[in-house]
Amino acid sequence: MLFFVGASAQQIPRFNPDTIKTITLDSVVNIKAKRLNIETFIDAIINDTSFYEAFRNMKKYTFIAENRVFTYDKKNKVDGKIYRKIRHNNDGPYKMEYLVKEDAGKIYKKNGKYQLYTVEMFDYIFMNAYNTDFAPAAAPSTGKKGGNEGYKDKLKTLIFNPGRPIKGIPFIGSKTEIFTANMRQYYDYTFYSGTYLDSIPVYRFKVSVKPDLSKWTKDGIMIKELVTIFDKRNFEILGRYVDMKYSNMLFDFDVQMNIEMSYFNEVKLPTKITYQGNWDYPLKKEERASFLVLHKDYRLGNSK
Repeated sequence: MLFFVGASAQQIPRFNPDTIKTITLDSVVNIKAKRLNIETFIDAIINDTSFYEAFRNMKKYTFIAENRVFTYDKKNKVDGKIYRKIRHNNDGPYKMEYLVKEDAGKIYKKNGKYQLYTVEMFDYIFMNAYNTDFAPAAAPSTGKKGGNEGYKDKLKTLIFNPGRPIKGIPFIGSKTEIFTANMRQYYDYTFYSGTYLDSIPVYRFKVSVKPDLSKWTKDGIMIKELVTIFDKRNFEILGRYVDMKYSNMLFDFDVQMNIEMSYFNEVKLPTKITYQGNWDYPLKKEERASFLVLHKDYRLGNSK
């Protein structure tokens, strides 16, 4: 069921989850004066491939990754910790060097696998993104793959192509299509001009559920908020924050995730990934986890 999470107890301390925290906003954008409109931003979100390509580009670089994972019990107390400081070395044949490797609490099963499926997905998407053969342009899943591979495809679609449908998930696949004519009536759109990381001129485009909707209508909307940061100079996406909550007879989930990019010698690369969430569905243990990933010291490698 992807990495969906239970909405009943979302009290996990956040790791700066919204990209807006690293942006200085100066004014609401005058859309007419700037010759911008909602379609300009929506089309860019739907058709963008550069955000996904930034992850693929990591394969060309040597860099340091610091990964922190926390898991929680039903009272939202930490019951497991993972810390990894890793040098991804591409100065020759690829080599991953653990500079620090620490675990504490309930992390692994007796067979050595992770206790939580959420952590397994995190490991696949982010800890191993540098050597994972993602499908071109993070294409939406066809729903034909089975087991974990099918779930991984769905997760990639959600992260890299928000607004597209996710096939193969009962009662929820179409709820990610927030830019259809029918769904747009439920959202407000705001545009701001600002500065990202003290120097990069950006637009901040926010899609959020209208506050005056009935509770029944709000409960039926899965993506509560989607914030996208655009570089004004080339209109590429530098940041993405998504807030998702949903509950039905099969599962409950409550997830917030943020991804930030920066430039290294004019090449866009991931620098920060945060996630927090709870998910619960029948016959499975409720899962609560949060992640913080920091990438730094990028240097172009010599691998071929």
